[in-house]
Amino acid sequence: MSLLFESICVFLLPQVLLVLGIQKIHADQEIISKISAAGQLMKCSASLDVLFLLDGSYSIGKGTFERSKHFAVRLCDALDIHPDRVRVGMIQFSSTPHLEFPLDSYLTKQEVKDRIKRVVFRGGSTETGRALKCILREGFPGGRNSSVPEVLIIISDGKSQGSTVMPAMQVKERHIRVFAVGIKFPRWEELHVLASEPTEQHMLFAGDADDAANGLYSTLTGSVCSATAPGCKVESHPCERRTLDTVKELAGNYVCWKGSKQPNAVQASLCPFYRWKRVLIKHPSRCLRTVCPAPKLSLECSVDLIFLVDSSAGVTLEGFLRYKAFLKRFLQAVMGQDSPMNVGVAQYDSDVRIPIEVSQHKDAFSLMKSIDALNFSGGGTLTGRALKYIAQHGFRSTPAFADVQDYLPRVVVLLTDSKSQDPVAEAGNYARDQDLFLIGVGSSFMRAELTQVTGNPKQTVVYSDPQDLFSKIPELQRRICSVDNPEGCQAQSLDLAFVVDASSEVGLENFLRLRDFVRSSCLHFNINRDVTQIALVSYGSKAHTVFALDTHTSNSAVLQAINQVPFLGDSGSAGSALLHIYGDVMTVQKGARPGVNKVVVVLTNGGSMEDAAAPAQQLRENGILVFVIVIGDAQRDTLLRVAGSPNYLVYVSSYEDLQYYHDLIIERICEEAKSPVNLCKPNPCMNQGVCILGPGSYRCECHGWEGPHCESRVLRGDSPRSPVLPSHSNVQWNPRGLQHFSRAPQHTKRRVDQTR
Repeated sequence: MSLLFESICVFLLPQVLLVLGIQKIHADQEIISKISAAGQLMKCSASLDVLFLLDGSYSIGKGTFERSKHFAVRLCDALDIHPDRVRVGMIQFSSTPHLEFPLDSYLTKQEVKDRIKRVVFRGGSTETGRALKCILREGFPGGRNSSVPEVLIIISDGKSQGSTVMPAMQVKERHIRVFAVGIKFPRWEELHVLASEPTEQHMLFAGDADDAANGLYSTLTGSVCSATAPGCKVESHPCERRTLDTVKELAGNYVCWKGSKQPNAVQASLCPFYRWKRVLIKHPSRCLRTVCPAPKLSLECSVDLIFLVDSSAGVTLEGFLRYKAFLKRFLQAVMGQDSPMNVGVAQYDSDVRIPIEVSQHKDAFSLMKSIDALNFSGGGTLTGRALKYIAQHGFRSTPAFADVQDYLPRVVVLLTDSKSQDPVAEAGNYARDQDLFLIGVGSSFMRAELTQVTGNPKQTVVYSDPQDLFSKIPELQRRICSVDNPEGCQAQSLDLAFVVDASSEVGLENFLRLRDFVRSSCLHFNINRDVTQIALVSYGSKAHTVFALDTHTSNSAVLQAINQVPFLGDSGSAGSALLHIYGDVMTVQKGARPGVNKVVVVLTNGGSMEDAAAPAQQLRENGILVFVIVIGDAQRDTLLRVAGSPNYLVYVSSYEDLQYYHDLIIERICEEAKSPVNLCKPNPCMNQGVCILGPGSYRCECHGWEGPHCESRVLRGDSPRSPVLPSHSNVQWNPRGLQHFSRAPQHTKRRVDQTR
């Protein structure tokens, strides 16, 4: 019987799986494109605590468990994960619930997704009820104490060993919104018990991750999440939830042999014979989905664009032909008749060639004919050499008039699927120093190398399957046009100081990674006297100013100076470094500007921080924000006192992962740079001068000193002159944050929040 059952399962299961599109969408191609467009725009942005309850029992199995993790990662793409908005945690349950990570552990989308991928299958019985009781007893781990809405997403096959009716009802009575997600061959009747009302909107199937993520977003829109993007709408549509079930059916009557009353005799008879088989059961339902207008792609941004295509033996002829097809499809999609962009194509292996110069073709048709003529060359993969060559020779187009210079942004899109045989990090730095905006496109195993080239993970576009390359066209279009709207505080005044731990505890190799992080971060800012000024301090037992706020007035000068930062290698004292920042960096005489937000970013392994809490508090009291970025394990309480708030404390698991935290840090710094300022914090007056606020201005009262900031000693007379500023003279702050000292101010005064 057992053997027969197994053979039937083997025969039937592949056929069933072919039709198992469990939450099936009845849609034409137009609807599918609109759903795909919604996937690009979906982002649940609200204060929300989301807890995944992940079934890790033996009935799920390790393979299905990995699919559950993939589904959870996909749902995260529809959530705006941020400390002040959506927070995510996870519990795995089987015989007992196990906390994988609380809601306050990971504060960026990439961190959460990476952590979910590392969750390990535990196995055991399916005790869903026990897991729900744990939540009832202990709440959402790391949550915000019900001060924000709570969403529980249960991913299970619904085959619990105990009753879930009572604990599920009690969870929902706590105003926790419950989504029940079916995985494998789910028992929908049990998931129906778990889900919140209306159940049709709170039951999803993990087999189609994109559709389920759309369903989650659609249900939350209008109640928890913010409204949908312009042009998008939430609509109801018929859907089917299906599952496989094992049924027993009568196969017929067969001759069997029974005992007889007569000794040493048997009697022939007919006996019923049953067999087991799996059948597909359909559950008609209605689902919600969000649809958006299909995007109309165009490169309306004005750029000079070069595609640098790998033509080495590593990508193979097939890969090179795929790149040519991708280029043609991309240009067909985005290049209109009057497109303002200028496109060129270069290809490389051991050598570099530019068969299609920038501005050589003005229409897509002739450009694509030239792309057709490109030939595969083979050879070595010298990506670093190719980047340097393009930086030097790629954009030498002749302007129409000799006295007219072309100031269009210059973008290089690197297409490669082969590891470079020469270093790429230095070449990438060199190209960026030449004001090239680099974008890397390649398969997922190339992610790390492409990020070395671009210097920013957000400028790295990766695909998991070769055919998935063509689906990256919209993303690439956005990346190219983001050069006109770069990240960072490009137009916001800011005085920014990096404090880098150069002690022996960090070590030389890790110190170089910290230095690279500072270097990459500086790329996000427009460095000059009017906008962002940057200082760098390294510390061991003593603090050392590498360069002050007013030392360098361009991005290239700052980047070159960062490369010269020495490794100190002695014991570390973060407290002395912060005292040095307060007394010798964030001061008017060292270039700090009154009326400009001031931020200090400390990069450390968490050691030698015991003496840093008091000077950090002194900095905050004087209007200077302190960020602490900690790599590795460290004492949270001590670090929290230094940062002053969990929002300004960032944990990074390893030095290798540091490169993925640029976006988080830059975003928070830029938010702070928009805050109102107090012109007298920190005190711009030197030598114990007293800062007196006025409407959009300030003045210094000096004792024994004179000058706008009490910078000059009084050399004659019996008493100091106060106030020191001449009649009708004041110190003003213009929108760029510059100081101006004049008898007839030429700039409009700006009202400043003086209570900060």
